[in-house]
Amino acid sequence: MMSIEQNSWAALLRGRNGLRSVALAGGVALHAINVYLVTTILPSVVADIGGLSYYAWNMTLFVMASIIGSALSPKLLQSVGLRHAFVVAMAVFMVGTIACALAFSMPAMLMGRTVQGLGGGFLLGLCYSAVRLVFPEVLWPRAMVLVSSMWGVSTLIGPTIGGIFAESGHWRLAFWSVIPVIALLLFLVCTQIEAGKSQDSQKIKVPMGKLLVLAVSVLCVSWASLSVNWVVNAGGLLLAVILSVLTGRADRHSDANLLPRGTYQWGGLLAVLYGCIALLSLAITVEVFIPYFLQTIHHQSPLIAGYFMASLSFGWTAGSFVSAGRSDTTTQRYVQFGPLVSGCGLLGLAVMMPLSFGTGSSIYFLLIPLMAVGGGIGVCWPHVLTRVYQAAPKGQENIASSAIITVQLYALALGGAFAGMLTNLAGFVEPGGFEGARQASVVLFSVLSIGPLLTVWLIYKGLAKNSVSR
Repeated sequence: MMSIEQNSWAALLRGRNGLRSVALAGGVALHAINVYLVTTILPSVVADIGGLSYYAWNMTLFVMASIIGSALSPKLLQSVGLRHAFVVAMAVFMVGTIACALAFSMPAMLMGRTVQGLGGGFLLGLCYSAVRLVFPEVLWPRAMVLVSSMWGVSTLIGPTIGGIFAESGHWRLAFWSVIPVIALLLFLVCTQIEAGKSQDSQKIKVPMGKLLVLAVSVLCVSWASLSVNWVVNAGGLLLAVILSVLTGRADRHSDANLLPRGTYQWGGLLAVLYGCIALLSLAITVEVFIPYFLQTIHHQSPLIAGYFMASLSFGWTAGSFVSAGRSDTTTQRYVQFGPLVSGCGLLGLAVMMPLSFGTGSSIYFLLIPLMAVGGGIGVCWPHVLTRVYQAAPKGQENIASSAIITVQLYALALGGAFAGMLTNLAGFVEPGGFEGARQASVVLFSVLSIGPLLTVWLIYKGLAKNSVSR
């Protein structure tokens, strides 16, 4: 029987485990810093090179490419080993970052963001898989909290870098500043992560055809979002749903799986868990619009707007730490009520964001619903992910862990495209400006609150009837 000390933060952070923890957490930090940096500078980028109607595409293409990278990460890991897989991931990420720094038009920027997303997907998939490979099972929940906490650290670093360079009029330097971070992480990985290959018994096949169909489904929504005709929008959404359903049916009977066996069993534990991950991820798609709303509606600086946006992720990190190491009963309550808090936070933003707070400190009341959105997700997220590990069929542990990222990022990509559609319909581009931003904020936050609120129902109906014993 494991001692209490072996299931402690000290066991995770001391000695060799501590160095490995820093290496894995650094991979997530690199991806997260980029997310907050780009989101903070994006209003300045659009003001410089144009492309407001493609505003949401910066997230959509980045996330869609990340799906492909995360899905390919198990094959990369099995082929070249963990250390070399990380090196490949960071090299791709560096190429994309440089392309963004050199972009002088929105199409060039979107191309760079796509390459960045591929490298970021590799990194996230590898970091989640590595938790299972380098730590004993008893440390998985705490290791997951630590890895997830890098989003909180990045809420300080990303908006700071982006805000400083955006306010000085040199947003391109924000991308260049990421290159030294990549180099430092490369050194850390090469010295602390073993080069051994995955020990999974099954040879991993890459479902490229299904990945491409998913990418097309996201693009359908993205292209439809450029129109203000609701018939075109509905057609794009319907086509995306059809393609997603067809992909799931093909994956169920395939040897090259996106999701592990048992996921498509109606009411099964894996189906419920991945459903929760997808619905909760929808709430996070609002992040990309928060700096624009704050700068346009409330006349905040890029730096301040970036920190407001990052407070959502800070709440997520704080919630993860609060819920770590709790009893099974307390954990179940966090899982049940966290999504409700998140959904209420989004509804609060729908009411508060369009209001005029003047130039006083009243603007800081917006931090309450922002942190509620993140905190509600944070208290349940690590426990949902840990249950995926525990429920994974034998021999498909790597596929199950990488599928976490695949499901999360597909929900983010589809949600980002849908968010772009909602905002454009609500007047984000036309009439645009102050009034367009106010109208778009009400519609965006109200509609996307449905995701976490549906999660409450799914947990009540699904997780309460399923349990995992080890």
